[in-house]
Amino acid sequence: MDFNFIQILLVAVFAFIAAIDQFSFLESLYQPIVSGAVVGAILGDLQTGLIVGGTYQLMTIGNMPVGGAQPPNAVIGGIMAVVFAISSKLDPAAAVGLAVPFALLGQYFVTFLFTVMSPLMSKADKYADEANPKGIEMLNYGAMGALGILFAIVVVIGLIGGSAAGATLSELSEKYAWFMNGLSAAGGMMRYVGFAILLRIMLSNDLWGIYFAGFALATIIGKIEGLSGSALLLIALIGIAVCVYDFQTNVKMKSATANIGIGGDDEDGI
Repeated sequence: MDFNFIQILLVAVFAFIAAIDQFSFLESLYQPIVSGAVVGAILGDLQTGLIVGGTYQLMTIGNMPVGGAQPPNAVIGGIMAVVFAISSKLDPAAAVGLAVPFALLGQYFVTFLFTVMSPLMSKADKYADEANPKGIEMLNYGAMGALGILFAIVVVIGLIGGSAAGATLSELSEKYAWFMNGLSAAGGMMRYVGFAILLRIMLSNDLWGIYFAGFALATIIGKIEGLSGSALLLIALIGIAVCVYDFQTNVKMKSATANIGIGGDDEDGI
């Protein structure tokens, strides 16, 4: 199935918007279940778009960026899965599998752009010191525009080249594995940098014990075969329990101290 110019343009525009939405707007336009319906409607098959988008959403429901480390990109992967399903009349599962090389390319693009933008953060600090909001806006809009254009280009290549483009991407990934591995390593390091930044801002000296206890629990639960798959959920529930207990204890202490000195106290007459 060949797509006309208007369809290709509309899908590219949506990919541009969804790419920005994933990191800036956060209106869930980038979620596969939404993008699948939109792209399916543009390509003339809303039902297939909904089915494939829902299938891809289930596959990515547990994926989330951690401190800058990126999973395979759901925006490009979801859009291309719908494109393949409609153009080649593929089963949703097969279309999702065929879209994986594009999702990986999106992951590499995001990591690459984050790496390029990192040195510019000092420029943003300088603009802040100079009280120059327009300079900060320029940096933000430039990064958003670059990301949107990269995503739109990948989607257009997929629309025009189809499955052959996916096979070419797989071959390039194997041929230039050293470069892809470098991007993967950079993405792996970003998660630790991200956590370090969060800890520097948020961590209180009173919470170091809980911090180390969390790592100990993660190690212990991860080694238990029957519990390793739900380790994050279990640790999150334990954390919620600790937070609730701490909150209730603090409320009781504040209530007790608030009533001290009300009525019945001795006075010195002054």
